[in-house]
Amino acid sequence: MPHVIRLLVLALIVGCQPLFAATTFPGWFSDHQVLQRDQAVPIWGLDEPGTQVTVTFGEQTKTATADADGKWLVNLDPMPAQATGAPLTAVGSSTVTLQDVVVGEVWLCSGQSNMAMSVASCVRGDKSPANPVNQAIAAADLPLIRMVTIRRSAKPAGPETNASGTWVPCSSSSVRGFSAVAFFMGRQLHAELGVPIGLIHSSWGGTPVEAWTPMAALDQTPAAATYLEDWRGKAESWDAEKAAAAYKKQLADWEVKAAEAKTAGEKAPRKPRAAQSPIVSPHYPATLYNGMIHPLLPYGIRGAIWYQGESNAGRANTYGTLFPLMITSWRERFKQGNFPFGYVQLVAFQQPVKQPSDSNWASLREAQDQALALPNVGRAVGIDAGEAGDIHPRYKIDIGDRLAYWALATVYGQADRVYSGPRYRDMAVKDGTIVLQFHHIGSGLITAAKDGHAPPVATPEAPLAMFQIAGEDKRWVWADAAIVGDTVVVSSPDVPAPVAVRYAWATNPAGANLYNAALLPASPFRTDSW
Repeated sequence: MPHVIRLLVLALIVGCQPLFAATTFPGWFSDHQVLQRDQAVPIWGLDEPGTQVTVTFGEQTKTATADADGKWLVNLDPMPAQATGAPLTAVGSSTVTLQDVVVGEVWLCSGQSNMAMSVASCVRGDKSPANPVNQAIAAADLPLIRMVTIRRSAKPAGPETNASGTWVPCSSSSVRGFSAVAFFMGRQLHAELGVPIGLIHSSWGGTPVEAWTPMAALDQTPAAATYLEDWRGKAESWDAEKAAAAYKKQLADWEVKAAEAKTAGEKAPRKPRAAQSPIVSPHYPATLYNGMIHPLLPYGIRGAIWYQGESNAGRANTYGTLFPLMITSWRERFKQGNFPFGYVQLVAFQQPVKQPSDSNWASLREAQDQALALPNVGRAVGIDAGEAGDIHPRYKIDIGDRLAYWALATVYGQADRVYSGPRYRDMAVKDGTIVLQFHHIGSGLITAAKDGHAPPVATPEAPLAMFQIAGEDKRWVWADAAIVGDTVVVSSPDVPAPVAVRYAWATNPAGANLYNAALLPASPFRTDSW
């Protein structure tokens, strides 16, 4: 018996040590990978502790030693864009090689379901060759655009060091599974820059910003306190035995109903699923940062794009703090300075309103825009790219293009490019009207309209729509509005002494038609703080 005990103890001791049979890269490194140009490129992995690992790429050779946990990391020197694929090799206790690795521009693409929505989902059965998405698919043999989709992983215990995914070159078949927003942005960047484009797609549908933010950051802000308290309370009150017993009963009831349906020749009801602890929910604070962002550190990226907010629409009062907090926390942890960060403002959804009213989505758009106070943050306005009956609109080409316009103008030096629609600047009351001024008017203000996948078209004869006006009584009415030079003049005979204006202030601001001559839509706004 003592001998058996000694063997068991030895097995436990050995089991606690980091053992690696081979040199490895992270699970999302693969053939066809894209490295970031013009900056140091971290390459890392695991090996036996104390093992010297030599990494070779092109003419560069770098060496590191695996630490006590088996981790090693080297930094390749900055490189120019390289479209010809080359092997990336690490030699330690074994040899591992990634083939066809190129150097270009790398963007992290994250958020919830509208970022996850695939190119194929933008078609929805429409096989018409006139559909711009079908045209994009047919022309998608673009092997220097490459995407890795990080496997969904919610990790409550703390930040993970590894993730899973495979880099895939773009083709007419593979592009169907690409994130649509990420692909259309990448396609535009590739066309304009002529370099490889790497897209790291890491998203999860229906998830809140709190799940994508490090716990250490959440714990330090009062804006997250209620959310943290709620979810921690759910976790503390979770009773696994009670949940298991309830599931056992649900399963037994289902088996009876399924048998009855089979006898009657009817469709069986859906089989129940076992309840899970709240801490494994993708809504639990920090779980998606832990499982899907932290494992990407410290990969070299140019910037990030973000399409999320629907799941926070009822909490706009905190989103204005939490969203900038998430951006700042990512930047701190990537250690690449204030890298560019672009986001998609919530698009139109639900049925149009008949009368002016408050809107959670309008408030969330306003909260999103508080992130613009941070350096190197931009946004794509998409109120003309939504669908009343679907929270997942098909019209992603415009969204991706607008993100690309922002990046080309502000990141890649195309300073003359108009990359944003009109953005409210200030107002003045004059003779019973309110005169509005804007940033980003380009070569002028116009009216325009968008229909489906087609890009917006100018409508010079159309009157401005979706403006509201109010006096001191705070009663909003639809207003008359007209473009006068580089301003918009707003009035109503029902409000002789106006004090405030709102534009496109609705969940679905259908008919909102203020654009600049570059056919980019004005962002929703309000001049009041009521």
